[in-house]
Amino acid sequence: MTPETLFSLPGKTALVTGGATGIGRMAAEALVRAGARVLIASRKGDACEAVAAELNALDAPGTAEGFAGDVGSESGIDALLQEVKARTETLDILMNNSGVTWGAPLGQFPHQAWEKIMSVNVAGVFDLTQKLLPMLIASGSADDPSRVVNVGSVMGEIPMGDGAYSYAASKAAVMHMSKILAKELSGKNVTVNSLAPGPFVSKMTAFATADEKVRAKVAQDVPMGRVGRDEDVAGSVLFLCGRGGAYVTGAIIPISGGINVMSGHNIFEKALQ
Repeated sequence: MTPETLFSLPGKTALVTGGATGIGRMAAEALVRAGARVLIASRKGDACEAVAAELNALDAPGTAEGFAGDVGSESGIDALLQEVKARTETLDILMNNSGVTWGAPLGQFPHQAWEKIMSVNVAGVFDLTQKLLPMLIASGSADDPSRVVNVGSVMGEIPMGDGAYSYAASKAAVMHMSKILAKELSGKNVTVNSLAPGPFVSKMTAFATADEKVRAKVAQDVPMGRVGRDEDVAGSVLFLCGRGGAYVTGAIIPISGGINVMSGHNIFEKALQ
């Protein structure tokens, strides 16, 4: 067994939702570089096509295809399902990355911010996974199971609303649902794991990460002193999807620079100084 065989994915087919930007884009590139055929879908089909062209220009062992796909409604999920079936007969990896957020202060947070966020971030993840299960189960084996990777958030691990109350709750739901599905699918040759990212540079976090000075301030609140990088996502995704992660299911992988273990002030530290 070599590092190459542990993390390479030749012959594998993956679907990455929300793969045109942010963490989805980082993951899609990692999968292409590892040799997989990667289907990239999001609401903006032209953006997915553009990213696929960029990835295909890397001269990597894998390939990419981009097209429109909306997980925000049942009809959108059904259309995405048909598009995937039209492009491939097999599916080895599903990365549920599509997500939306909403920010407003406590006391001003609107009711509608719950329905929209939960529809995309939770119901969309579950329904798409459920409808793709026949393909995933058919592709998996005991030695090399199919993989589902759901993107949660450190905000779903610790009590941190930060004005994005429905988003934080939705990501907690995604990670708990990942454990439930891991338990139910462990005997069907499908693993289900979740990432719990902290701050990364992305379209969703552009308000706080696009500007270098603001990004530096964000980094000061991360225990490890920086925001996430592309390779942080790549390493976790390739571990979970490659041979190295074949025996792992129900895990929450924290890629948050230690935010996930921030527990507040020590009780006795100041008293004993």
